[in-house]
Amino acid sequence: WLKDPAQAAAYLDVALEDGDPEVFLLALRDVAEAHGLSAVAQESQLNRENLYRMLSRQGNPQLSSLSALLKSMGLRLSVQVEQA
Repeated sequence: WLKDPAQAAAYLDVALEDGDPEVFLLALRDVAEAHGLSAVAQESQLNRENLYRMLSRQGNPQLSSLSALLKSMGLRLSVQVEQA
């Protein structure tokens, strides 16, 4: 189900709402694993070893890497107005 972009986006949104970057990175790893990490690494033009490191508990991805990773899975970053 995480291969579906709408389902993956909802899953990642919930992870972001947690407020813990580690939770988001682990959720992002779940989505990447659903797509196949090797395929995602190739599509995003990221080194597979760096991809694993980026999606670890201690990961700290650069915005460009995060954008490339999301794009390879049919997703993108966006900013929304917070509801009061």
